[in-house]
Amino acid sequence: MSGLMSPPLAIRARGPLAVFTEPVFKAERVSYPVMTPSAARGLIEAVLWKPAIAWQIERIRVLKPIRFVSFRRNEVTRKAPTPSAALVVAGGEPPVLFADDDRAQRNTVALRDVDYVIEARFRLTPRAGPEDSVPKFVDIFRRRVEKGQHFTAPYLGCREFAADVLSADGAPAPIDETRSLGHMLWDIVYRPGANRAVFFEAELRNGILEVPSEPEGLLALRNGAIA
Repeated sequence: MSGLMSPPLAIRARGPLAVFTEPVFKAERVSYPVMTPSAARGLIEAVLWKPAIAWQIERIRVLKPIRFVSFRRNEVTRKAPTPSAALVVAGGEPPVLFADDDRAQRNTVALRDVDYVIEARFRLTPRAGPEDSVPKFVDIFRRRVEKGQHFTAPYLGCREFAADVLSADGAPAPIDETRSLGHMLWDIVYRPGANRAVFFEAELRNGILEVPSEPEGLLALRNGAIA
């Protein structure tokens, strides 16, 4: 049963601000001009996520002109420390992080007034049970979109930039713009011991970003060319 693919499905996602951070920028956040496939997957999984299915983004349609805005935000410079296993077992004072004492002001170059249509399919995974089927999850997905239901809160790159997710029916045509988007993050491949970022050469053609199902970096990773 695993490996069966769904028909094409779509959602529309929009919001006043979005940041799809380019990984080359460590401290400052600078957004790609267009939503990344990994961010699109996160949005569609916010509508429907199940261990029995895995989403594959096929294309992203850009419905509004690409515009940037720059502003400064307060961010903590490190993550909250995780207590050790010994501390959890034996008890004691856990490590703490006071945000007011560990805060830095950083610049953000974000997208403003964004609007996208995300087209995707899902396949059944080996974790699908005998009661699971493609039509079952297609019906669940469509009902959730129609009712505005979410598995988690959808956002546009950063959690503070909430997304309005709705049906793609009646969405306007993509913008009339063609440009190279350069080396774009496709997704993160999770492997035992080390996770790897996979990139692809992205190009916006008449307002549409076609997403490869298996970029060259992913094929090299599967073939063991990337350690």
